[in-house]
Amino acid sequence: MKKAMIIGAGPAGISAALYLQRSNKFETTVIYSGKSSLEKAERIENYYGSAQPLTGKQLYENGIAGAKRLGVSFIREEVVSLEYDMEMHPVILTDKTKYSADYVILATGSKRRSLPVSGVTEFEGRGVSYCAVCDAFFYRNKPVCVIGNGEYALHEALTLAAVSDKVTILTNGLEMTADVPENISVETGRLVSVNGEDTVSSVTFEDGTSLNVNGVFMAIGVAGSADLARKVGAETQNGRIKVNAKMETTLPRLYAAGDCTGGTMQIFKAVSDGATAALSIIASEHGAR
Repeated sequence: MKKAMIIGAGPAGISAALYLQRSNKFETTVIYSGKSSLEKAERIENYYGSAQPLTGKQLYENGIAGAKRLGVSFIREEVVSLEYDMEMHPVILTDKTKYSADYVILATGSKRRSLPVSGVTEFEGRGVSYCAVCDAFFYRNKPVCVIGNGEYALHEALTLAAVSDKVTILTNGLEMTADVPENISVETGRLVSVNGEDTVSSVTFEDGTSLNVNGVFMAIGVAGSADLARKVGAETQNGRIKVNAKMETTLPRLYAAGDCTGGTMQIFKAVSDGATAALSIIASEHGAR
């Protein structure tokens, strides 16, 4: 039986899981971090089938419970990267291990977290990056920093450490929640600016001190769908993953659904995207036989 893995347990991910599981053709697994923007919705009363208003948390939990009832497997781990094996099958890397799949659907919503700090927006593409594996090559033997405080930040820092002169994780006043090896430094001060002329040359902290760096990599919170797509070279545009009508990305066996593909940021659209992605995968397997 083929393996289908879905990253994200929101409306898009759960909808895809339901269709894949009910097809009886796939071993269906959802990997999720336990956090969803849907949970922040105080009241939902414009969704079909809801006789009474319900909270986003209730809808989120109901979706997971329904998928579990059908036999969908759930893994609660943080996804930090995505790659392909030699046979062009997608491989998911988490903070604990890695998983190989025949198909992967990205459905973690729209997350491209930045900082309201002077210079961040101005230097995007000129020293400020959102993908270490994409841009590490440009910082060989140069000092760089990663902004974040968790497993995602650590993963980006380790990627950069293989080529960069010095790597520093900047937690921006937060406590580091991952174990950092000795070859990577940690600074906990709050940032006030990213500085430079044509390209980044330093960052400045609230206490007035500065750190000389040529690259600033954003890895705040957990990796979103667009972050993961960029790591394997799938095409994105304005922070959204490019997909066709079948929810296929520009790479084989990799699909995306929900807010990460843009359009109307509504539950009905995410559910539709998830169903379309799943049905497309099912159809592709049927056609391959």
